[in-house]
Amino acid sequence: MNKINSRQKAAQIIISLGADIASSIYKHLQEDDIEKITYEITRQDSVEPEVTDQAIDEFYGLCVAQKVYVEGGITYAKNVLEKAFGAQQGMALLERVTKTLRTKAFDFIRKADYKNLKNMIINEHPQTIAMILSYARADQASSIISELPKDIRVDVVERIARMDRTAPEIIRQVESILERKFESVVSVDLLEVGGINYIAEIMNNMDRGTEKFIFDELSRNDPKLSEEIRKRMFIFEDITILDPTAIQRFLREVDTKEMAIALKGANKDVAAIIFDNMSQRMKETIQSEIDYLHNIRVRDVEDAQQKIVAVIRRLEEEGEIVIMKGGKDDIIV
Repeated sequence: MNKINSRQKAAQIIISLGADIASSIYKHLQEDDIEKITYEITRQDSVEPEVTDQAIDEFYGLCVAQKVYVEGGITYAKNVLEKAFGAQQGMALLERVTKTLRTKAFDFIRKADYKNLKNMIINEHPQTIAMILSYARADQASSIISELPKDIRVDVVERIARMDRTAPEIIRQVESILERKFESVVSVDLLEVGGINYIAEIMNNMDRGTEKFIFDELSRNDPKLSEEIRKRMFIFEDITILDPTAIQRFLREVDTKEMAIALKGANKDVAAIIFDNMSQRMKETIQSEIDYLHNIRVRDVEDAQQKIVAVIRRLEEEGEIVIMKGGKDDIIV
């Protein structure tokens, strides 16, 4: 059965619901989302029935998960979903729903330019900064953390990683701090925020230089926490854990010049496994590019490696490849 990505799944749901219901749904979507979904709908001339059924089943599961979570809380939802869908699928649904609901709180923050948000929170206590960034987009949070003073940067990362749930009254206190800057204030139920998975997502969006600094400091302060975060991340050196099919798949998406720059500063193990999965022609092309590269800045190498990591993470999110860590499949959703 062919795998489809999240946009294609959304398109299948819209198609299955029919024109009348679809038009009602469109009224609640952002223009950008409407454009993307409509584009996918026009591309899906024929889809296998089992693929459509799978998308509908997944959508139904997420709807059930959100309903029981909102009405009964996380413990109640966990019990219901495990009985209804089994332990593994139930937990996967709950994790996706709690992540989605978390983003609804402080929605106005997620729409803000990261520089404006940084200027508003830069002088707050690290715990307040951590709280706010736990509701920000991962790319916003990574950019802000990268620009925080070094003396609080690691402190904020640790606080986000250790967050679990936040009570409504605490959220309201933080909102009151930002109320003078933003007009939109929301009220929410008890929600999961921050945590290891979220800080790993933030770290995955950081430039390699800042990532290295934080891990160096964090390894000294709290080696166990540092290792826990690393386990949830995918970094350039983790290419060695990918199977040959996954490596060959992402190589088709990477520009040869970008790959040459990335390999110029890569360790021998990573370079070897990448070259082993290239065609002879591609290998010769990239080796030729590397031979002509001189005086390459470390920052350029790090940027190139980060772009390749972004390609790998996108392909996993789309179901094209699977990243295996810790002896089992960790699916990034």
